[in-house]
Amino acid sequence: MKLWGGRFEKAVDTLVNDFNSSIRTDGRMFKEDIEGSLAHVKMLIHQNIIPKEDGEKIIYGLMEINKRIENGVIEIDQSSEDIHSFIEATLTYYIGDEGKKLHTGRSRNDQVTLDTRLYLKKSLSSLVNTLLDLQETILLKSQENIQTIMPGYTHLQKAQPITFAHHLLAYGEMFKRDIGRILDGYKRVDQMPLGSGALATSTYPIDREMVAKELGFSGICLNSLDAVSDRDYVIETLSTLSMIMMHLSRFSEEIILWCTGEFNFIELDDAYSTGSSIMPQKKNPDVAELVRGKTGRVYGDLITLLTFMKGIPLAYNKDMQEDKDALFDALDTTFLSIRTFNGMLKTLKVKKDNMRKGALGGFTNATDVADYLVKKGVAFRNAHEVVGAIVLQCINENKNIEELSLKELKEFSPEFEEDIYNAISLETCVEERKVIGGPSSQSVKMQLDILKSFIQDHRNL
Repeated sequence: MKLWGGRFEKAVDTLVNDFNSSIRTDGRMFKEDIEGSLAHVKMLIHQNIIPKEDGEKIIYGLMEINKRIENGVIEIDQSSEDIHSFIEATLTYYIGDEGKKLHTGRSRNDQVTLDTRLYLKKSLSSLVNTLLDLQETILLKSQENIQTIMPGYTHLQKAQPITFAHHLLAYGEMFKRDIGRILDGYKRVDQMPLGSGALATSTYPIDREMVAKELGFSGICLNSLDAVSDRDYVIETLSTLSMIMMHLSRFSEEIILWCTGEFNFIELDDAYSTGSSIMPQKKNPDVAELVRGKTGRVYGDLITLLTFMKGIPLAYNKDMQEDKDALFDALDTTFLSIRTFNGMLKTLKVKKDNMRKGALGGFTNATDVADYLVKKGVAFRNAHEVVGAIVLQCINENKNIEELSLKELKEFSPEFEEDIYNAISLETCVEERKVIGGPSSQSVKMQLDILKSFIQDHRNL
């Protein structure tokens, strides 16, 4: 039964009905739809808009429907137009004509955005905790690798020695900002739209503040046109999800590189790898590759909303029904990606010796040679030129800088002394970078303490 059939003489074409229906997507919001309806009915009773006995009968019916859907007694009818129509029709079937009073003072336009906001509030809270689980793994792996020296890169060329802990904590910072974006966006989701009606509120003396308080919203949408006609809070969520996936994808790309034979810095656990149907030696990083691939899928969900919202006039238009397909897909994809990635990261084996060998090559200590000369009184630009010449000779002779004798080094600058070898050891190169944010153990331990506090402070906000 349609909620709007009175004006029509013909039934909707079967194909159009299927095309128009959103039940396969919004059916997952049955609980939020019932929560919103319960709050709405309580307000209708309080405001004497419907008789108390009718309202109490509706409340009982809604609670029973919720229980019966949860325990499988009631199956959501996929031929229904949407979850709102299904709940109301089911309610009327169970309790009689009193169920038809449920929709007094509201429209599906404000009802659907209410359901979406309720669903999204729960999802965002869960998303924060899922990211914090990943942060705990980053914290643990970093604590285990404070002294694990590896090459740092720019342009995918070896640049300077750092530690694996320092590298991991870079992603810790990225995910901290992602959590900050989630919490900031939550403020804009946390506005109650019900009572906006189709676009112009209602002639009934409804109490929107009461409904907002009942549902745990911090405030109400102040303009009824805006409340039903924008999905910027969904777009903002999709933007945040896209950034989370972008960070996961970059991390995945590095894991893919690190477990190649060329790098050989890590080994993935068998439980998070796959093999080849033809090449028996293969151990493929499919989890990381899929995260990288699914990132584009979430980007597509964001572009979907930006595209269909850009040209629609106020107020509600049917185009906006497409928001939930994109939103739910992006949420599902991001949750699954974070959880699977977390398991992969938690179980991977770090090959510390290979990381150190990687840092020994590629002249990662060249900057420290220049800094050594500067500390001896040589201008940095001159020191830079000297070290460039040293590197060129080492390349020609297939040597590292520390393999040159003191006599050979003095041919480039008389300022070199025996202490140069200690000054450019990997340990010194790392530990002397004590600046806040650097790779020294002192700096890394401070970053670890801050990350640990961040996790504790943000659990179950």
